[in-house]
Amino acid sequence: MKNKIFFLFVAFSLMAGLAITVVSCKPKSNKISENLLDSIDYKKSTPEWAKNANIYEVNVRQYTPEGTFEAFQKHLPRLKKMGVDILWLMPINPIGEKNRKGTLGSYYAVKDYTAVNPEFGTEGDLKNLVNEAHKLGMKVIIDWVANHTAWDNVWIQPHPDWYTQDSLGKIIIPKGTDWEDTADLNYDNPELRRAMIDAMSYWVKNVDIDGFRCDVAGMVPLSFWLHARKELDEIKPNLFFLAEDGEPIIHRAFDMTYDWPLKDIINDIAQGKKNVTDIIKHFNDESVRFNSEDVRMHFITNHDENTWAGDEYERLKNQQTVDAFTILTYMIPGMPLTYTGQEEPLKKRLKFFDKDTVGFKTYARQELITKLNELRKRNEALWSTDYKTSFKLLNNTAPTDVLSFIRFKGNNKIICVLNLSSKEQTFKITDEIVGDFTNYLGESIMLKTNTEIKLKPWGYSIQVMR
Repeated sequence: MKNKIFFLFVAFSLMAGLAITVVSCKPKSNKISENLLDSIDYKKSTPEWAKNANIYEVNVRQYTPEGTFEAFQKHLPRLKKMGVDILWLMPINPIGEKNRKGTLGSYYAVKDYTAVNPEFGTEGDLKNLVNEAHKLGMKVIIDWVANHTAWDNVWIQPHPDWYTQDSLGKIIIPKGTDWEDTADLNYDNPELRRAMIDAMSYWVKNVDIDGFRCDVAGMVPLSFWLHARKELDEIKPNLFFLAEDGEPIIHRAFDMTYDWPLKDIINDIAQGKKNVTDIIKHFNDESVRFNSEDVRMHFITNHDENTWAGDEYERLKNQQTVDAFTILTYMIPGMPLTYTGQEEPLKKRLKFFDKDTVGFKTYARQELITKLNELRKRNEALWSTDYKTSFKLLNNTAPTDVLSFIRFKGNNKIICVLNLSSKEQTFKITDEIVGDFTNYLGESIMLKTNTEIKLKPWGYSIQVMR
């Protein structure tokens, strides 16, 4: 959600001792079932189709001048050609009017969970979009806001007990936030849990969506997500669940979580505050905290980062750094995210509560993203499976500035070398390199053990074994 909000949920990232302020809060009271998690008869199984997928976040409001499902649908053939696999639609529900922020309001202040925002079109338009995406071989997941609703949500008058109340019986906003346009839901109430699962089921049954991106998932009891996932999987097997959260335990119900710490390290390296050793520490901590099947989503921007922290060029400074870190998010274990307009590129902060069209014209970065998507699809070494056996750092003589590593699965091997500094680097890879490699993307280098390599500032080379 709104990244300018002060979150109380601390995501201990894969960097020892680093606490990051992220879009989340401390979970509310979990009186029901939280101490009975092990008794819930559900074991998550990530769908096979996600193993080599990438994900693309769609800001429907700002994507086109019309800001509708129908207008966005015209971009599907282009996105398919770019190699997009999963379309994540930001919330598609009607937005509350009471305490609304801005002229159009926040997508995350839901007025009705089983209706479509008329700003975007009709449910029929959404069905057409999903059907067309499926014909093109793409999956569609929708953003789901389970923690809170708009103040004029259809539930709030008949079911005030479904909401969190203070000692005087007054419904409150989510604790620790400034989300004054939303009312906090009470998951101590079994009826609320039932209604929420029924609402999620509606979109699986009636629109045939392929999963959910769950907003501030860590603020909602894990027991709820386990029950919801179990029921929804019975309706449509092989659904995909993305949690806006960074804790390992939530992977019990979710396929993928946010790698916020890496995003912050990326920002700091671009601004000269950190270096490659911080990334390596992050990798080491990640391998300890997470299971090998836990998929982490890597990104340099998304709707929160763009609006509240600054567009990627504002934070990362220039095209060279943006390209280098985009490549990093694709080449390391996990799944890469592309946000609306990154292929343009998007060099402005999009307004969150008002109309502010991206303005596609050049698609100047589309070729790079297409090549990275193609590389990921064709090479099993890059798939989101068992990263502990498919990733190895390669030692080099410029360890604070150059990141070098190999991804491998059987005979499929890819080496990535990145100069993550503002100066040209001359160095050698000292670990043994076995096999002949050819350049796929970036600077052409001689990839041999203890052979001198030069990379320009923020330069990179991706080499695939012949």
